[in-house]
Amino acid sequence: MDRVSDFLLLVPILLFSVVAHEYAHGYAALRMGDPTAQRLGRLTWNPIKHLDPFLSLLVPLVLFFSSGFIFGAAKPVPVDPRNYRELRKGDIIVSLAGVTVNLLLAIAFVPVIALIGLLARAMPDAVAVLGPMQFMFRYGIFLNLILVVFNLLPIPPLDGSHVVKYLLPPRLAEQYVKIGMFGMAILILLLIFGGSVLQKVLWPALAGYRVLISLVGRHVLPGAGL
Repeated sequence: MDRVSDFLLLVPILLFSVVAHEYAHGYAALRMGDPTAQRLGRLTWNPIKHLDPFLSLLVPLVLFFSSGFIFGAAKPVPVDPRNYRELRKGDIIVSLAGVTVNLLLAIAFVPVIALIGLLARAMPDAVAVLGPMQFMFRYGIFLNLILVVFNLLPIPPLDGSHVVKYLLPPRLAEQYVKIGMFGMAILILLLIFGGSVLQKVLWPALAGYRVLISLVGRHVLPGAGL
C-alpha cells in the first residue's frame, strides 16, 4: 500500500513537469512564428490535452512498480518549423525551451523545500502533512534534472538531436535525422530494459540533485528523503 501511496503522491509532480516541458515548446514555437500548438489547443496547462496513454500512464506505472523509479513523458506538442521566422534559430530555441523550463523548475523547488522545512519547525503538528509534500518536491528536483539530461541525449527525436544536427555536415545531418523513425522505439526499450545503461547516462542528474539538495539539507524533514 505504501508503494501505491508513493505513486499517487509523485504522479502530480510528474504530470506538472512534463506538461510544463511541452507547454514551453509550444510557447517558444509561437514566439518564433509557428501557431500550430495554439491552433490545435495544445498551448494549455490542462494535463488532459497533453496525456499520452503509453508515455504518460503505462510507462510510469511499469517503471515505478518494477524499479521504484517514476518517469514518463507527455504527448509531443506539434510544431511546424516551416513557420519559424528563422528556421535554424527557431528550431534550436524551441527544442531547448522544454529542458530550460525543467531546469528552472528544479532550481525553483529548492526554496520550496526550505520553506516547507521552516513551516514544519513552526508547526510540529503538521509534519505528517508537510513531510510527504517535501518528499514530492525533492523528487521534483530529481525528476526535472532527469528530464533535462534525458531530453538532451543526441537520439532523434529528442530535443538534443535538434541542436546536434546543425553541427553536422548537411548530408550526414540528413541521415542522422532519419534515425528518428526508430528513435522512439529505441527510447522506450531503453526506459523499460536499459536500467543499468540509464544509470550511467543520467548520472549528471543525480550529481546535480545532490548539489541542489545540499543547499537546503538542514531543512529536510525525517522521512522525506529519497
